[in-house]
Amino acid sequence: MNNFRLTTYLTSNIGADKSIIDQLLSHCAIRQYKKGDFLLRQGEKCEYSFFVENGLLRQFSIDDKGKEHIIQFAPENWFMSDRESVYFNQPSTYFIQALEYTTVFLVAETLLLELAKTDAAFLAFNNKLLHNHIRHLQRRITQLQSATAEERYLYFTKIYPDLTLRVPQILIASYLGITPESLSRVRKELAGKNHKK
Repeated sequence: MNNFRLTTYLTSNIGADKSIIDQLLSHCAIRQYKKGDFLLRQGEKCEYSFFVENGLLRQFSIDDKGKEHIIQFAPENWFMSDRESVYFNQPSTYFIQALEYTTVFLVAETLLLELAKTDAAFLAFNNKLLHNHIRHLQRRITQLQSATAEERYLYFTKIYPDLTLRVPQILIASYLGITPESLSRVRKELAGKNHKK
């Protein structure tokens, strides 16, 4: 299996010795999922960080009324995990599901902790990943609290530039915290503005 994406990602983001990267890759399991398959279900314990080699994942919860709330998408070169479940060894409150035929590398949390203890460059890389994840979630909270539907959509297209062509509108609306009708209106208004330019 060609692990070009993960190898490239690691070598370009870690100033670690090649043996550290080789060790990490040698302990990663590779799995393929069909569209609709679940990598994690609510109530299960998450043991891995999932690196998307090819395909697309979504992370979501379901509230008491049965409504889905999408927390994050993960296209190629993105990591996805339930950090609370992994780190605190608790049952997950989320689902992680493949939206396309998807190939992922399963990186065990125990391995990440072990490498972080033995290699300073890898520790710095792992900390950067965690802080980037926190930054992303903080911006998500701010967007949901104070941004208009249009501002949320524009920010979505900035973070996920190609997903408007890969993700059904109803899922994008769920991520944005708006109705599909509101999303249709926003897209129509933006198309009108761009047409006038």
